Amino acid sequence: MASIEVRPLDGNLAFGTQVSGVTSEALDDEGVRARLRELLDEKGVIVCRNVEQTAAMQVKLSQVFGPLKEHPVYSVARADRDNLPGVIVIATGPGSCIVEIDGKPLVTWQPWHFDHAYNDEMMYAAVLRSIKTPKGGGRTAFADGIQIYNDMDPAIRAKADGMKAIYNLDLRYDRQRFGLPKDFRLVKPHDNTLSQENENGRCAVHPAVWTRPSGEKVFHMCPYGCRGLEGDRSDEAFAKLAEVWDEAERVMKVYYHQWQDGDMVIWDNTRVLHEATGSNPEEEREIHRTTIKGPLCHGWWEKQTEAAA
Repeated sequence: MASIEVRPLDGNLAFGTQVSGVTSEALDDEGVRARLRELLDEKGVIVCRNVEQTAAMQVKLSQVFGPLKEHPVYSVARADRDNLPGVIVIATGPGSCIVEIDGKPLVTWQPWHFDHAYNDEMMYAAVLRSIKTPKGGGRTAFADGIQIYNDMDPAIRAKADGMKAIYNLDLRYDRQRFGLPKDFRLVKPHDNTLSQENENGRCAVHPAVWTRPSGEKVFHMCPYGCRGLEGDRSDEAFAKLAEVWDEAERVMKVYYHQWQDGDMVIWDNTRVLHEATGSNPEEEREIHRTTIKGPLCHGWWEKQTEAAA
């Protein structure tokens, strides 16, 4: 029987783990596959070290956790549209957005979010692989929704319970109503029309708090692409969202992943928020991400009842 080595990721965090010994042969062993699924359920983030850096291995590792699904946005760049369904490419290029935070220009920066918030069905999980890693920056940050919920001020946490946020594909930072860093400045917007085309697009609804089968409650909302509350796009709705988000950000205990050769990272998208911290616009950055289908991907389209969804 194949075996893997499991070690703590960060002694100061209750979530996350790191694993070595993940080979193609090991993944043929159902005992190893079951152990990896168990770890993702327990820890939310798995950092796999010294993994074969091929698309085939990334897909094989992804399929441990569920079937691959196609990304819901056709125009998003793919690694191989015909042979690798749902494997997307996030990379620098002439059309890349550039922002400035604390006076530092950054490319491929994204605020805290969960993937596919703009869709009624989120992806369950993903495997991330860095193809081109910049010398400076380029870290990926993760925060555990269970920890956030448990550590929030009870009065504000009570406001988050029952809150239903709405999201769409208008991801322009100059339209983001809350949650940007204090010293944020947009230097150059994305050179595509996806956000403009979806300015008035339909919204998906996702609860700000949901309960796992284990009984644990998860804080699960974000400012990126948020268009208000279900049935309420007023300034008061955004004030409520901002108050809850500010408290969540205040208490979150973050794991910052510094990419090393041989890494692949898996996270539970229904539990863990993530942020791309950005990198020097003068350096190339490319990362590939899979899209994994799962059973807990709650959400529904606005004006569609939760029961019907």
